[in-house]
Amino acid sequence: MAFTDLLDALGGVGRFQIVYTALLLLPCGLLACHTFLQSFTAATAPHHCRHPANYTEASTNDSGAWLMATIPLNQHGVPEPCLRYTEPQWALLKSNASPHAVATEDCKDGWVYDRSVFPSTIVMEWDLVCEARTLRDLAQSVYMSGVLVGAALFGSLADRLGRKAPLVWSYLQLAVSGAATAYVGSFSAYCVFRFLMGMTFSGIILNSLSLVVEWMPTRGRTVAGILLGFSFTLGQLILAGMAHLIRPWRWLQFAVSAPFLVFFLYSWWLPESSRWLLLHGKSQQAVQNLRKVAMINGRKGEGERLTIEVVSTYIHSEFASVRTSNSILDLFRTPAIRKVTCCLMVVWFSNSVAYYGLAMDLQKFGLSIYLVQALFGIIDIPAMLVATTTMIYVGRRATVASFLILAGLMIIANMFVPEDLQTLRTVQAALGKGCLASSFICVYLFTGELYPTEIRQMGMGFASVNARLGGLAAPLVSTLGEISPVLPPVSFGATSVLAGLAVACFLTETRNVPLVETIAAMERRVKEGLSKRDTERKSEEISLQQLGVSPLKETI
Repeated sequence: MAFTDLLDALGGVGRFQIVYTALLLLPCGLLACHTFLQSFTAATAPHHCRHPANYTEASTNDSGAWLMATIPLNQHGVPEPCLRYTEPQWALLKSNASPHAVATEDCKDGWVYDRSVFPSTIVMEWDLVCEARTLRDLAQSVYMSGVLVGAALFGSLADRLGRKAPLVWSYLQLAVSGAATAYVGSFSAYCVFRFLMGMTFSGIILNSLSLVVEWMPTRGRTVAGILLGFSFTLGQLILAGMAHLIRPWRWLQFAVSAPFLVFFLYSWWLPESSRWLLLHGKSQQAVQNLRKVAMINGRKGEGERLTIEVVSTYIHSEFASVRTSNSILDLFRTPAIRKVTCCLMVVWFSNSVAYYGLAMDLQKFGLSIYLVQALFGIIDIPAMLVATTTMIYVGRRATVASFLILAGLMIIANMFVPEDLQTLRTVQAALGKGCLASSFICVYLFTGELYPTEIRQMGMGFASVNARLGGLAAPLVSTLGEISPVLPPVSFGATSVLAGLAVACFLTETRNVPLVETIAAMERRVKEGLSKRDTERKSEEISLQQLGVSPLKETI
């Protein structure tokens, strides 16, 4: 008997699983706010040079005329953001005057910003424009670096310390560092706290998903996993609404960080994974947690009859060969695990680089960023409904592969849409982003089911590291547009299609299959599957020979 049979005996998908999943997925939704927060807190507003302090506007009461006399216009008739005339050119106010051969200089006295949409952003506060404009992207790269470090750190710690301890710490770290970010006075301090916030992303996502999967019976895993995607989508919609209502960046930063203090407080009630406890010899605590689950699910009698010996009958065969110490090498040591790990490295990196390449720069579409953010969130809902249906009735492998390939084709097709059709380009990009978001959530669940419990968190952490590398690579790939505008979409689209083909060719289906607990059990399952296929092939050949038909001729 498997551990999932024990969960079924204690109520299956009962009240405990529903409440437990909801409490874990709510923080995951607000994580989306932090991931895409810089689309609003670091938005770039129209700006132009500030005139020197010794200049006076006394010569004219018309601010428009003053601007025309001090700031040159670009080819679109808009004031240059990074240049000004060395001296006011009042002669330019005449209709027949020409600005050619007029001396200009850089903005030496700061900038004036249009605050009609954004009253304050980090760009305005620290003048991250013109020569310093790359620092804006640097801040987001620092956040993604934190996510990368967190994936490596928390993935390893969770297999050693349990799922709950890193999760509780991540809630506290995000609450403190997020609130501190709202009060910092320098750009360098802002980057430090953004890095600490990024670290918590992996600690929360990976441990929340593992706890949900490990407390959920087989028949409830698909819906629970896909709900993680819906929570992330809900977070994007919440961000669009909050950013529209709370325009100053410091208040917006504080508003999306404060709820994690509440999550930290109630997370102490969440029980540790009994699977992990049993794997690490903490049977008494595992039995106590299982009794609590039984009581909440209305199966108090079954819970009272649980003892260490009874629980052992469910998990002895699965945990018999478990190792108490694991390393990153275990992800490559045996053939079955090695194939899964190498394939998932490609899938997570490709999915991430394409996803963040599309989703991080909302201003490039030329529409209201609040509208684009809402559209990018809303489009995920039908995409994930389709993903949920196909994962339940078709399988994980086909779902992930199909969404990745479809997203890649949409990204490449967007190259052929004219630049002046911004609405069409935005809608098509949103559809591609919806497919990538759905495949992202599906592959989270798929990865958790592919790895055995013994190294599940380490495997998910390692896979997440590759996703964060993709997130770091996305801005670099986007800069290829300066060489040729076709390079970024071709790169994003091709990697997505490649990942879809890798899933279809090399990963096995896990729909309605019990979770594997140990590396040895997974290797046995793979060998049994190969032996079964070999037996079926030999039986078919014998049947053909008995009919007097050569297998080779039949194949031809």
